[in-house]
Amino acid sequence: MRESPMSVGDYLSIAMFIAFIALIFTGFPVAWVLGGLAVLFTAIGIILKVDFDLPVAIDWDYSSLVVDRIWDVMNNWVLVALPMFIFMGLMLDRSGVARRLMTNFSRLFGGVRGGMALSVAFIGILLAASTGIIGASVVLLALLGLPQMEKLNYQPELAVGTVCAVGTLGILIPPSIMLVLMADRLAMPVGDLFLGALFPGLLLGALFVTYIIIYAWFRPEVAPVPADREKINFSILVDVFFAVLPPAGLIITVLGSIFFGIATPTEAAGVGAFGATALAWFNNQLNLGVFRHVLQETTKTTAYIFAIFLGATAYSLVLRGLGGDELIEGLLKGLPFEPLGVIIAILFFTFILGFFLDWIEITLIVLPLVSPVVVDLDFDLVWFTVMFAVCLQTSFLTPPVGFSIFYVKGVAPKTMPVTTIYRGVIPFIILQVLGLCMIFYWQGIVTWLPSLSA
Repeated sequence: MRESPMSVGDYLSIAMFIAFIALIFTGFPVAWVLGGLAVLFTAIGIILKVDFDLPVAIDWDYSSLVVDRIWDVMNNWVLVALPMFIFMGLMLDRSGVARRLMTNFSRLFGGVRGGMALSVAFIGILLAASTGIIGASVVLLALLGLPQMEKLNYQPELAVGTVCAVGTLGILIPPSIMLVLMADRLAMPVGDLFLGALFPGLLLGALFVTYIIIYAWFRPEVAPVPADREKINFSILVDVFFAVLPPAGLIITVLGSIFFGIATPTEAAGVGAFGATALAWFNNQLNLGVFRHVLQETTKTTAYIFAIFLGATAYSLVLRGLGGDELIEGLLKGLPFEPLGVIIAILFFTFILGFFLDWIEITLIVLPLVSPVVVDLDFDLVWFTVMFAVCLQTSFLTPPVGFSIFYVKGVAPKTMPVTTIYRGVIPFIILQVLGLCMIFYWQGIVTWLPSLSA
């Protein structure tokens, strides 16, 4: 427990964090907020130290470390995987694979209650294992699935809730750009996080599918079976197999090469980018316009992430210099809880932050501050990091800043109010929390696969 009185650096750390939260709501670019606060509080720290002779650790020599840290970020070989995984996901979305999957899965599940929602769920799980671009996945699933479910008179809440929830799985199921960033921030192997997150991601997908089946069974009117449904035959099974084969092959190639040590995540990302391009070409979806669009979107997304990365690097360094990491560590260890209670408190705080902040800011700022406490309490860091990732995945569904909600709202029918989407995601948020509790109590869900590769 922290027994020493609050220092000047502690007060500046608190002010720096509060200023960040407040400025987020101004709509100003996050990267500039983070970098600007780093410059501002560096100047304040130097003034207090030089002009008022107060005990602040920030000085000109310390501030020069920002240049070295930024160079380390831009020179990081692991982060080369980010643009290639982004390219892979965007190209796969334009390859026509998802549309073919929707056609065949809807035929396969046509005679099942909630069959169209199940089709969206299974396609979402397949896409999640091949792309971590949530916006693209959610919009694609909405464009493919919502008109079909509306045509079959599905309950709007079930339709949009399924699209919103399943579309977010890509941020957790590897290869995930969020896991790449987390591994870099915590200086741990990306492969261990990929292995640890695989079963939790599939667990959440299974919970979503189970909920759709049970809900549609007890309330048939929310997901009626079409009158002209096609009977399952061998031809349908063959079509489904050949529709699943290309994305499954890509997934196995990328993840398998990482899991079995054949390729590094960066090398596997290159293979995945090439494979997605080949699939688009094979499906006659690749042309100069598509290629240009994917390259432009990849550049924009990569630039957005790296801009925040650089701002967060400067912000975190200044916050540490002011003693913010020691302050947070002292506060967490001073909580009147057992070690597991401290973990619960961190996850709860992360869940609440997810209502207001993007996953990138939380990953780059909060995770490095709380991870030393987790290590000191002798918990498995892979297990904790995966639970942290599940919390951040939930942030895509929680209002008021639930990005998945706004992605769907942008392409949903104009007659569908945002309140319908809010009601639709509530059951899936509860399922996310249930999945988090299961991971918390059964650590082997996360740790078993990484232990095999150790």
